[in-house]
Amino acid sequence: MTDTVKLRSRPSAEKRRPSVFWVLACAILPAWSLMVRYRFTPQSKLPKTGPFILAPNHYSEIDPIAMGAAVWHLGRLPRFMAKASLFRVPVLGWLLRASGQIPVERQGSARPARDGANPMGAAGQLIERESGVIVYPEGSLTRDPDLWPMRGKSGAVRLALESGIPLIPVAHWGTQDLMPRYAKRIHPFPRKTIRVSVGEALDLSRFEGRAVDQRVVTEATNLLMDAITALLSDLRDEQPPAERWDPSKHQQSETGRF
Repeated sequence: MTDTVKLRSRPSAEKRRPSVFWVLACAILPAWSLMVRYRFTPQSKLPKTGPFILAPNHYSEIDPIAMGAAVWHLGRLPRFMAKASLFRVPVLGWLLRASGQIPVERQGSARPARDGANPMGAAGQLIERESGVIVYPEGSLTRDPDLWPMRGKSGAVRLALESGIPLIPVAHWGTQDLMPRYAKRIHPFPRKTIRVSVGEALDLSRFEGRAVDQRVVTEATNLLMDAITALLSDLRDEQPPAERWDPSKHQQSETGRF
């Protein structure tokens, strides 16, 4: 099993600047810290400056809070790509915009994408602001019965390939003890340990000069999911299944409860 340690990185310049994140941290982290302790692999780190795309595994509804707090511990500000419809909700929409979250229209939405509500508009914002974003490459909670990463979707990889922003795989393990998949409540006590492993930025140099077509995106997505699975395998000290779970082969929908 991979060794993990208590780790808190020095805050980056963006984290030191006063922002709505300070308010959120004061409101959320004290209670969160009573329920959760973090342990990171010693090599876990995020870039101190510049944009990045963080791609974690996903198996609990509470994962975004867990990953957001982990990014905060590592010295950067946590931002997510969120459904554009959420930005139209009073109060919540203001909070999402004020904290720099990225609006993205769902595929198939009848509503036209507005400025910034598409992935490449988001990339421009990330580069201009030198900020990072968390993108779940599975798109929803894994369908795998043992909580291994399932088949990935193309969003994180396509964003990285078309923008040149570093794509960083990450795995975490432990949030299922706090809130099991599809559970209706959390189990805060006793205090849970969430173990996190942040990998090196994915080497996408093999795709340079190639058109970002479906073949390239599929190959790069498999590379990303392999990296996430390897990190999780080390955290769990278990071997992943030989074949990644594919919902379509098990008559499962891509999203929603099952």
